[in-house]
Amino acid sequence: MALRTSTETRLLDAADELFFTGGVAATPVDAVLARAGVSAATLYRGFASKEALLAAALERRHRAWTRTWDDAVARQTTPQARLLAVFDALEAFRDGPLGSRWCAFLGTAAEHASPPPELAAALRLETEHLRDRLVELAEGVAPGRGRQLGEQLLLVVTGDLAMRLRTPGRSTDVARTVATTLVRAA
Repeated sequence: MALRTSTETRLLDAADELFFTGGVAATPVDAVLARAGVSAATLYRGFASKEALLAAALERRHRAWTRTWDDAVARQTTPQARLLAVFDALEAFRDGPLGSRWCAFLGTAAEHASPPPELAAALRLETEHLRDRLVELAEGVAPGRGRQLGEQLLLVVTGDLAMRLRTPGRSTDVARTVATTLVRAA
């Protein structure tokens, strides 16, 4: 029997809040159950394991991030601005309801050296999407060199996300400046 949408949402909200604030390993399933107000039987009716719940929370987060990024890109009118819109999206996402002190995907990857298949798939999806989208947008700026520029920007974006852990509330200003220099040089 599947979970009701409201129950699934409560579980995902609780998992998102607890896993991506306190850490996955540090958050017992009992804490998620208590926050969501559901029983273990209810959780396991919808999710086979803690990792499956985590993967679902990451997938939901990825969908929200994609919408935020799409909106930021859509507001821009030049190829350069569309490429650099990733930084507008990072700021907007951090300040939104799913924002956290740093990247949930980086944190999850750091906590799981050998993730189970459903978790590995969620992490791979986010990484590939970020890379592919940056390369695609970079190709509009530097035809024939989009892969190289996209990979460089992937490193800048990922570094900026990692620095949020060291400096809470950090803006994307430094990363945006580095990225702008790379885009101009392309």
